Formats: sequence, C-alpha cells, structure tokens
Amino acid sequence: MIRAWHVGTALLCSACLLAACGTSTPPSTTSTTSTTTTTNAVTRDLVVTPAVREGLTAADAAYHSLPVSDYTGLDPGVTYYAFDPTNNTYYAAAGLIPSPNSQRAQIGVQDDGGYNLFTRSSLTTTWTVYNDGLGAAQGSICPLSIPAAVLAVWNWKPKSCFPPRLP
Repeated sequence: MIRAWHVGTALLCSACLLAACGTSTPPSTTSTTSTTTTTNAVTRDLVVTPAVREGLTAADAAYHSLPVSDYTGLDPGVTYYAFDPTNNTYYAAAGLIPSPNSQRAQIGVQDDGGYNLFTRSSLTTTWTVYNDGLGAAQGSICPLSIPAAVLAVWNWKPKSCFPPRLP
C-alpha cells in the first residue's frame, strides 16, 4: 500500500511539473521561414551507360546514313560524356568501331568520319552529331565550341575539340 502511495505521489508530482512547463500565452502568429536552395552548378564527367552508348551509336550511324548494325559500338579509349548545368546540355565525344562486315563503315571510320562530337539538351533524348573526323589535323576547324568546363573535366586542351591522344 505504501508502495502504491509513492507511485501515486510520483505521478502527481510529475503531472504538476509538466503543467508548470506549459504556458497559457497564445502562440505567436509571427513566423520566420528560412529557405536554402542548393544547386550543384558544377560540370560533371559522366559514366557512359549502355543506354547512352546505344544512343550515341544510333545517332552516329544515322548521321552517316548507315544502319546501326554497321558498327559494333564506341571506342572506349576516346569516348567522353559530360553534363554542363550552365546550359543544361549533355556533351559527348566518341570514336566509332566499325563492324568487320561493313566495308562502308570501315572506310568511313578510316577517312574522316571516325570521330564525332555530340550534344543533347537535358529536355530531349535526341543527340545532335558534329563530324570531327579531322579534329586533330593541322588547320582543321572544330565544328562545335565545347564549353571550357566540359573540356576541363575531360582533360582536353582549352579551345580544342578532340582528345589529347587520338589512336
């Protein structure tokens, strides 16, 4: 019985203490809102996923008026992909690998169609192709002005339009 009395007394004291912490003043109607928006406005080098690889190969094949089957993919040694948030554009650069069964693709890659630049708005899935097959040749003109931030994440020379080392 004494034990029950102690428990009851403890509960009553706790209730009084909690009631004392409360206030009878109505809550204030003034509020302060702090909004912090963080944007990652940094150009990023991206991984070339299988879907991106397929999209670039298909766009390049269509650009050269050849079926996708005339290519086996993109040269991994000179394939680049990045996103530039300042203009909401994806950039890519790639060398095509011709199918051993397509003489037209082999000739095209050997001559001036083996390396291309690509752009795509973040709002679309369609790539625009720029032929840069002669990009490393002396006196050639770049068909696309690649932003300096993209060149930097790709480790390309400033104002260039081809990788440091084309195979």
